[in-house]
Amino acid sequence: MRFVVVTGMSGGGKATAIKILEDEGYYCVDNLPVRLIDTFMELVFKPRSGVDKVVLGLDVRADRPFVYVEEVLAALREKGYKYEIVFMDASDETLIRRYKETRRAHPCEPHGSVETGISKEREILRQIKSKADYVFDTSNLLVRELREELVKVFVDDRKYNSLLVSIVSFGFKNGIPLDADLVFDVRFLPNPYYVEGLKELTGNDKPVQDFVLSYSQTTEFRKKLTDMISFLIPHYVEEGKNQLVICIGCTGGQHRSVTIANCLYEDLKDQGDYALKIYHRDVEKKTPQGDEGK
Repeated sequence: MRFVVVTGMSGGGKATAIKILEDEGYYCVDNLPVRLIDTFMELVFKPRSGVDKVVLGLDVRADRPFVYVEEVLAALREKGYKYEIVFMDASDETLIRRYKETRRAHPCEPHGSVETGISKEREILRQIKSKADYVFDTSNLLVRELREELVKVFVDDRKYNSLLVSIVSFGFKNGIPLDADLVFDVRFLPNPYYVEGLKELTGNDKPVQDFVLSYSQTTEFRKKLTDMISFLIPHYVEEGKNQLVICIGCTGGQHRSVTIANCLYEDLKDQGDYALKIYHRDVEKKTPQGDEGK
């Protein structure tokens, strides 16, 4: 029997996660009345229950204060019932944006501000998040990417470190990404923008990649960068960090930064059990003549 409790911030992706696991063969129940949780668990754990993969969704909309939910779960664990807790989360900025897009009221502040509701909910769920076996931060995850991570853990039984590493290329002239944890400036590398035939291409094109990678300083920088990130990631995992955003910038965000971001992604993709994604923020933005700079 694999019993998974899915909870988390409203707007963090709980409903999506439950739907994904349901598609993968899990029997799913969402927002069961608190007084029925223990009865439900007893039933599904019976040898002839007919189910061996169960998801129970719980959130602050429960019919009793969430502290009672935590007490029921703790009592069931003391009785010997085994379950895993998945906490779905996202940054406050992401949650606010999602609420604005749906125009829904926050369950913790139905007649007030969404920001206040998020703050209240974080405090209510602080304890259960600290006890979660898996924390999925969906701030920068597409549904497809979330599905891949959930399948990896709950279908393929692979290890998951609850860390999403995002590699982002960008142009300094458009500003540093607001969610950046680590920023690397690659404007010291030779610039393909001034090479005939390369200006209109990007770091996703082989001619640009070949140009940038042909220089010894690029090779040395790539090795040092990969070594440093490989060293840092296990320590971030140890500290319980859920998301690491590595930003690589050049002037326009189309050539050098894209090339190096792609290289870093290739160097890291087979190194660990953490989730890894890449995003080229400014690659489609056209740089005006003379604005690229060195």
